[in-house]
Amino acid sequence: MDRIYSGMRAADLGSEGWTKPWSGGNGGNCLEAMRLDDGRVALRQSTDPDGPALIYTRGEIVAFIEGAKAGEADFLVS
Repeated sequence: MDRIYSGMRAADLGSEGWTKPWSGGNGGNCLEAMRLDDGRVALRQSTDPDGPALIYTRGEIVAFIEGAKAGEADFLVS
């Protein structure tokens, strides 16, 4: 693979290694994640595996998860 970038086709990252850490009870609309070799994380919509992948650094994912645990993202669902 030449270059991994946010917005690239998720299918170009391959089909192995995707997990559904946030699935359940939502009619099959799941967010899938894959840890990339360089430590970044790719996210894709499970219902569109050929669609775009969003690529985040490890630091960005850590900040999001820690913020969500602290309630900083509660406004998204309230």
